[in-house]
Parts: sequence; structure tokens; C-alpha cells
Amino acid sequence: MSDSEDFDAFGDDVYQPQGEDTTDDSGIFDEEDNLMNTGLDDLRDEGYSPPEKPRAVEHTGTTAEEEREGESLDERLTEEVPDVQVPRGDGIGDTLDTDGELIDDEVGDLRAGRLVAPDEGAHEDAEKDIIAEDVGIDGAAASAEEAAVHLVEEDADDL
Repeated sequence: MSDSEDFDAFGDDVYQPQGEDTTDDSGIFDEEDNLMNTGLDDLRDEGYSPPEKPRAVEHTGTTAEEEREGESLDERLTEEVPDVQVPRGDGIGDTLDTDGELIDDEVGDLRAGRLVAPDEGAHEDAEKDIIAEDVGIDGAAASAEEAAVHLVEEDADDL
């Protein structure tokens, strides 16, 4: 088989599924079949963030001709990314060589969920006080205000 025949084999002669080999799209996997457990009740609550640019478009070897020719050593070396060491700090704050921002007991590290008023923001407000309850973390996204709300443990002395 010549190189031109190999090149032509990438088109219509490649295996195509026949009749019973094709499957219908089953939609979202069941929770037990999903590899990532996000803890959400409904998997459709989880958002999707598409990649910012297509993968491998600018990479050599995406076409049959490039795959057959291969990459030179110089082309491979230009794709290398140096390992950058993360600066070692003391683990507190956001600057090095300072005390930084110390961890405060007044600020919790557990994020609160969505806060929803009893009227759900859509009905007539029977309760004139500003109250809301935590209905859990939304899997898709949270506004900056919602992400800023954290849970703080109550001290036994304060009770």
C-alpha cells in the first residue's frame, strides 16, 4: 500500500457505525455513573464553562500530512514550557516576607449557599423584615455577593 493510498484511507473508508451500532444520546449520566461527585441533587444544576479557545488548532500533527511527517526536535523544544516554582510563603496573607493577613476567627472558611427570602423575590412580601434562609450552594455560579457570604461557627461562650 503506497503513501497516497494511506492518505486516502482517512476519508470515507474509515469505519462508520451501522444500524444497531449507533446509540441515541442518553443525556446526563446518572449520579452513580458520573465520575465527579459535586454533591448537587440535580446534575443539571452544575454549570458548564466552555474552553476559551479550541484545543490543538495551532499544534503540529492535527492533519494527516503533519502526523505522517512528524515534528522536528526544534519544533518540540519551542513548545516546552519551563517549570515555574511557586514562591514559598508562610501560608498566611497574600504577600511574602510580611506578617500578611492573619487568619481571623471572625471570618469563616465555609461558604454559605444561596440566600432566598420567604417570598422568593417574586411574591408580595408578607414579612417586612429582611430575612432569608440558606437553600444550598447553586452548582452553576454565584454572584460575587453570594460567594462573599461565609459561615462562622458560634462560640459556646456567646450562647
